[in-house]
Amino acid sequence: QVHLVESGGGLVQAGGSLRLSCAASGRTFRYYTMRWFRQAPGKEREFVASIRWSDGSTFDADSVKGRFTISRDNAKNTVYLQMNSLKPEDTAVYYCNAYNMYNLDDVWGQGTQVIVSS
Repeated sequence: QVHLVESGGGLVQAGGSLRLSCAASGRTFRYYTMRWFRQAPGKEREFVASIRWSDGSTFDADSVKGRFTISRDNAKNTVYLQMNSLKPEDTAVYYCNAYNMYNLDDVWGQGTQVIVSS
């Protein structure tokens, strides 16, 4: 059973930075794609960024391109989301997700709150 724990959220001023972490446990993640989503109040959950555990290839949403960077640490089974040049519209609960397209395993973390003040 995959288990995800996010951390690193908090309150930051516009223009500042935060690094979110997602610690994964319970399985070998070789065939998983790790993804970050976010959900702002009153809005639907939206995709932020993804990374394939096998080869490290990444994909970012247009809204965060050039500001956010997703990465992974194989030794620690942890995925990171480095967020720079934060804007008030980045305020949301950020969720980590592990998805396996072969066995359709789809696991979510509990979320971590990010608040960007103007």
